[in-house]
Parts: sequence; structure tokens; C-alpha cells
Amino acid sequence: MWKATERQGPVVLLVEDDEDLRELATQMLEMRGFSVLVAKDPVSAIMTCRVHSGAIDVLLTDLGLPGVSGGELARSASEVRPGMKIVYVSGVPEEIAVKKGLIRAGSPFVAKPYTADRLAGMLRMVLAQGAESTAR
Repeated sequence: MWKATERQGPVVLLVEDDEDLRELATQMLEMRGFSVLVAKDPVSAIMTCRVHSGAIDVLLTDLGLPGVSGGELARSASEVRPGMKIVYVSGVPEEIAVKKGLIRAGSPFVAKPYTADRLAGMLRMVLAQGAESTAR
């Protein structure tokens, strides 16, 4: 898979354990002007937060990750990168994710399956908001 050599646009850290979805989402976002860092699991995501020398504007995480929920990952990642915005994706409906305590009501959320425009639109909306999205 090709990668843009020049970093342009907002930087998204995509955390998705499904390889096909990870590749598809990366291509969708890159075609819409985002720079994408990828992680297949929470450990890789936290490591990327620690070692990446540039900014990471948004953490885009699946809620259903092996070992740790996307919400738990967001809390840990926010400790390393306090200014980073958070967007969740899941095959679980938003209401159920809130009811189970996986995310707070009103958290930026995109349901699977999603379109490239829906995903990019949510990321742009979150980036445009002045207030930080914090994971609690």
C-alpha cells in the first residue's frame, strides 16, 4: 500500500483490529486529505502516541478492541496526548454503547458500516470544534 511522502492535512491515529477495515479506512481518509497513522491494537496505539514526533489531531478508535475497549484506550491515549480529539466507531449501536458505559452520551461516534464521507465529515466536525473532546 502506498503512503504519501509529504504529511498534509490533519493527522489521524486509526486503531482498528480488523486488517481489511484498517486498510479500507486508511485509504478512505487519505483520499480525503487526512494523514493516517495506523495501529492494530491498543498497545501499538499508545506506543504511536508516545513515539510519533509530530502532532496527532484525532484518535479514531474502534470500540471493540482485543483486551481493552476503545473508551479505555482513549483515556490512556489522552494522558499521553492531552490535546488529541477522540472519535469512536463501532458495529454496536450508539445507544447500546452508551448504556453499557463504553462511551459517554454525546461522544463523537460513527456507526459501522460507514461511508467515507460520513467518517471524514465526523472527523472534520470534531476538528472544527474549539473545545477539546476528552475521554472520561
